[in-house]
Amino acid sequence: MSSQAPQAQVDLRSFIRDLPDYPSPGITFRDITPLLSDPGAFAAAVHRLADLVPADTDVIAGLEARGFIFGAALAHHMGIGFVPIRKAGKLPPPVHRYTYDLEYGTATIELRQDTIPTGARVVILDDVLATGGTAAAGATLIEQCGGRVHHLVFLLELAGLSGRERLAGRPVSAVFDL
Repeated sequence: MSSQAPQAQVDLRSFIRDLPDYPSPGITFRDITPLLSDPGAFAAAVHRLADLVPADTDVIAGLEARGFIFGAALAHHMGIGFVPIRKAGKLPPPVHRYTYDLEYGTATIELRQDTIPTGARVVILDDVLATGGTAAAGATLIEQCGGRVHHLVFLLELAGLSGRERLAGRPVSAVFDL
């Protein structure tokens, strides 16, 4: 596919590589590297994500690590701020911290306490919605900082893993699902 194809015609799914049994048996990792390395596909992804973000959003919060890539590009595209939600120990204090379960273990993420203005409308962004654990943890951190989770946006949703149900009561959108 040509990277010069109009954005509406780019088949983003064709740029995502499935890696079975990675990082552990039974898990299929969705590799977005081919999408990121193609300028037309990457631009199309950012534009399609922007279509899902409410116009009155104040801040994009990207979940480590692949949410940073899309989140920073999207925030720049929309002319709004970006904040990273990082793995434990990667941000200087003071931070809010939250530990949660993954489909293959546990994780802890952090958000600096002074990065979200009180009452800010925050869109949480990540590449994949799977079980919803990371996104739910991110939402908790946003609220601990005084922000409002305005929307959760994903490039793709793995519908069979019920992540949307874990985020019940919050607006959730994805560019496409598998």
